[in-house]
Amino acid sequence: MQAIVQDKYGSADVLEPRDVEIPQPGDNDLLIRVHAAGVDPGVWHLMTGQPYLVRVMGFGFRKPKIRIRGTDAAGTVEAAGRNVTWFKQGDPVYGTCDGSFAEYACAKAERFASKPANLSFEQAAAVPVSGMTALNGLRDAGKIQPEQKVLIIGAAGGVGTYAVQLAKAFGGVVTGVCSTSKAELVRAIGAEEVIDYTREDFTDGAHQFDLILDTAGRRPLSHLRRALTPQGTLVIVGGEGGDRWLGGFQRQIFAPLRSLLTEQKLLGLMSKERQQDLLTLKDLIEAGKLKPVIDRTFPLSEAPQAIGYLEQGHARGKVVLTVSE
Repeated sequence: MQAIVQDKYGSADVLEPRDVEIPQPGDNDLLIRVHAAGVDPGVWHLMTGQPYLVRVMGFGFRKPKIRIRGTDAAGTVEAAGRNVTWFKQGDPVYGTCDGSFAEYACAKAERFASKPANLSFEQAAAVPVSGMTALNGLRDAGKIQPEQKVLIIGAAGGVGTYAVQLAKAFGGVVTGVCSTSKAELVRAIGAEEVIDYTREDFTDGAHQFDLILDTAGRRPLSHLRRALTPQGTLVIVGGEGGDRWLGGFQRQIFAPLRSLLTEQKLLGLMSKERQQDLLTLKDLIEAGKLKPVIDRTFPLSEAPQAIGYLEQGHARGKVVLTVSE
């Protein structure tokens, strides 16, 4: 089978299309014929090995332990392990696995769910990582309540486009933060108000929010706290920029410590990948309350270009690889 393989850390030229053996599923696994795979910032971090925290977390210090890139996947079940009784060959599914940038991938069955009936495989592949991250951030960490004023920073990005829609579905009054060129998109997916960060400083204290979900990863905690109500909640998703050791993740690390000194809740999100969350997203999608936003699709062979495009920061929503029909 064709796969995008990486033997060392580095820039996009470390990714190579190769012929490799089809993996064999274990007793609790699925073998998925991948039709489409989503591209998220985590793929870039694992490609470069930056920040070094990524390597310390067990992904391989000198070189990546998992050689095939990709996490998001949508496709059909090719085979199921003997302990897997709720899927059968041919079932359309979506979820997360190691090595989705390939024609076939093995995955724990508990990390997949039936594909939303009203989505194509390309659309479904755009959902799992970003959709579950937004759901975990708003519902689980943020404890979102109806009528709360909710601010989504990075509202036009992969996680942000889901967060705007989910916050709206949960009854929040949603404000999105994005650049000028993306404002129309953010309004179209449900934000009542849009703040153009190139023209307005939303951390000046003039506006305050009950819940902030920050997916952009650069502003200091002290600035973000000014945009929170006295008992508001800040949830930090991911981290970009910063030094080569911690990158932008130091905000996630230090946020809970700062919470000890204030009534505001400052949280760093460690999102979990669960089948139940995939089923929740599926219900919302089929009910018309949530829809993937896809900027561009690339063929599998152009995975390096897809990652590079995402890293430039211009994508509106998700970037997806098409793998097989």
